[in-house]
Amino acid sequence: MHKNFTHKVKVYYEDTDAGGIVYYANYLNFLERARTEAITSIGLSNKKIKENFDAHIIVKSCNIQFKISALLEDELNIRSYIVSVTKTSFLMKQIITRLDDVIAEAEIHLVFINSLGKPIRIPDVLLKDFKPYFCDSIKN
Repeated sequence: MHKNFTHKVKVYYEDTDAGGIVYYANYLNFLERARTEAITSIGLSNKKIKENFDAHIIVKSCNIQFKISALLEDELNIRSYIVSVTKTSFLMKQIITRLDDVIAEAEIHLVFINSLGKPIRIPDVLLKDFKPYFCDSIKN
């Protein structure tokens, strides 16, 4: 069974519209924070990845399905895990919940590129350290 990386987010006033509902684009910020914290949890950071591997992790595509609205002062959980891996990229599933309610589900296609913007092989250390978060069907 794979593990989920979990990150908690509280909805602040700045995240909402005039009606106290989270503005849809702010979900992208929540998801990015969760991915950044997942990298930190394995002892790395985006800055270290750039310095040590001349690499950047970019979003190639993002597909979000909104189920219900998150509201002002909600406590949200973001579960993240990797569903597939190639030599240069991986597909991450992220699920935003409030208690037992699914707020949104996202599939994020992330690609590793060098400073010239060309796709590069994912560093082995990242593959090794992220392995607990791989979906069971990944044979990597």
